[in-house]
Amino acid sequence: MTEILHQTAIFLKEDFSLPEVKEALTEENLVHALTPVISRMLDREFERLLNICYRIDLGESKLKKILHESDPEHIAADLARALVKRQIQKIEIRQKYSQ
Repeated sequence: MTEILHQTAIFLKEDFSLPEVKEALTEENLVHALTPVISRMLDREFERLLNICYRIDLGESKLKKILHESDPEHIAADLARALVKRQIQKIEIRQKYSQ
């Protein structure tokens, strides 16, 4: 799982210009690092955020659900969590089918 988290961090860092995660690399630490970036993008770069979500293949229904049903204070964190989970899933699928 550590290698998957490392690859996830690399992909997310490229897409979101994330700062280096200084704590132990965990799924929750990635979400924590990504949340303020997404919050800023929701306010200032919404189109770019949508493009990244579609490129990561979050899924339109999941994105709409988060944007419309999450508590406004938690939208950025919920979106960060969904993006991290989706990126992990994509890496796991690639690994499974490349063997």
